[in-house]
Amino acid sequence: MAEDKNLIAIRDHIQDIRNRVDAAARKAGRNPGAINILAVTKTYPVAYIQEALAAGIRWFGENKVQEAKEKYQCFDNFTEKDAVQKHMVGHLQTNKVRHAVEIFDMIQTVDSLRLATEIDKRAYTQDRIMDILIQVNTSREKSKYGIPPEDTLELVKRVAELKNVRIRGLMTIGPLTASVSADPEKVRPYFRRLFELKQFIAEQKIPQVSMEHLSMGMSLDFETAVEEGATIIRIGTAIFGKRKRTPRAVAPAPNPEDQL
Repeated sequence: MAEDKNLIAIRDHIQDIRNRVDAAARKAGRNPGAINILAVTKTYPVAYIQEALAAGIRWFGENKVQEAKEKYQCFDNFTEKDAVQKHMVGHLQTNKVRHAVEIFDMIQTVDSLRLATEIDKRAYTQDRIMDILIQVNTSREKSKYGIPPEDTLELVKRVAELKNVRIRGLMTIGPLTASVSADPEKVRPYFRRLFELKQFIAEQKIPQVSMEHLSMGMSLDFETAVEEGATIIRIGTAIFGKRKRTPRAVAPAPNPEDQL
């Protein structure tokens, strides 16, 4: 059996990311300990997750509920499973909410009152409070989910009235273009916009709302995100290596989540 070079390299990749996070945080005058590395396990096998666990990663994210349901059982026998955080980081359909509430510790992609209300209903039936982030489309790209920045405060106020969800911050996906891939600086304004929005909402002192977290930054641009105030960076390929894809007859439309 051929060596899996991605699997072998995971620990080195994680250490490299930690070093880069540390440098970016110190450059911005921040405490590196305030930034959480969330490993995005989309399409990767359980062996990769276990290797990341062995390297000290405790926060994990999935884009699809079914994939998380199948793979995240690997945490059940982990001796420090209470320290593991499981986050939904992909678009969540309302018909998948029941399972999402069962599996995840946080849903990062809430962008409508309808979705938040469904999460609230399902969390109530499971006798729990569900932590969520509000997803904001700071780049205003039509291909992306997320609420426009100018509508975010009103959504936060409405969601805050629900009893079984708890807003803990904001999330965004930076623009995915060739120019951004070549120059991560081009994404900085979108991350700064989310930070400013977080500050503005925090100043409103809305009951039951915490602006503790900013989830922004992926494999191509996480250092810029750290400099602009990210507390959660969502990293996939920079930890686990290039994803293997099944060939398709027709090329799919670009998916912003693919830069995770």
